Amino acid sequence: MKVDIQPDVHDIAARLGAGATYALRALAGRLADDPDMGRPSGLPGILSVRVDGDMFDDCPDLDFGYIREPDRVEIRFLMAVSSEDASSDGEEADEAPHDEQARPADPAADAVAVRQVADAWQRITGWLRRNAPDSYAALRPGASLAALAALEADLGVPIPIGLRVLWQLTAGDDGADGWGCLPGNRVLMPLDAVADVHRRWRESQAREDVRDAGRPQDERITVWKATWIPVVASSPADSTSGLYLDAATGYLGRWSRYGESPDEELDTLVTYLEEVADMLEAPALATRDTPGLIGGTLVWRSGLGRAGEGQGEGRWRPLPLTG
Repeated sequence: MKVDIQPDVHDIAARLGAGATYALRALAGRLADDPDMGRPSGLPGILSVRVDGDMFDDCPDLDFGYIREPDRVEIRFLMAVSSEDASSDGEEADEAPHDEQARPADPAADAVAVRQVADAWQRITGWLRRNAPDSYAALRPGASLAALAALEADLGVPIPIGLRVLWQLTAGDDGADGWGCLPGNRVLMPLDAVADVHRRWRESQAREDVRDAGRPQDERITVWKATWIPVVASSPADSTSGLYLDAATGYLGRWSRYGESPDEELDTLVTYLEEVADMLEAPALATRDTPGLIGGTLVWRSGLGRAGEGQGEGRWRPLPLTG
């Protein structure tokens, strides 16, 4: 059986040390002989394998995610497992399938969303790895299933499958020199920031509901809905505005603390990520923003001059329109 390994997985293993790199090679060999060794991960089409780090020198426990096709296996995810995650793994394995079954789902649509989000994000990170290594290095490793379960409990709303996949690939962007890798130099929010922003906005809505008590429904003010999940913030240090994903509709929307009404972007997570990847790979077709570089950092034109970063404008170079 042929075993392919995504370049991002190689890079993550290298960051974790020689032991993790050796564990990756060993797992690839095992999968070639036994491609069905994994267990369902809770994500359609994705099988999971945990590798005991004690089997290798200076290596943490590792979770791998892979897809199994008739003639090949592709290792797509790698994340280090904390001791807390490892101790709860048995309980999590028992509970995750029940959670998934409890949610109304279209397995075929979910499987398509998994593949589309993973492919779009890997196009983005592949471009960053080759062209903007500082921005690539600022991306956090993927979140564990335990971390996503804890976040879902905090939010009180099921995390859509596409967003779960994205966070399992990368659980946030710390920004390079203050610039995130998404258009406008926005950042994919870390999970703790997601929970904090969602909680603050829900508290704001609760106060608004108290003021609106007794008013007709059409006169009540909505500043936040429980199904809105913050995903993208304006910068690593600024979560006063950004993009949310509406778990009920699947569309992105904008929020801002400065009084503007939230509104839909009419983008899904998939179309948003695919457009980012398209703009990086074919800058001549970019419409929403213009990608460029300052050294090894991806910097979008609209982000220049924000938050005291105007000094970078003279060093900024747009990407070549061809090649």
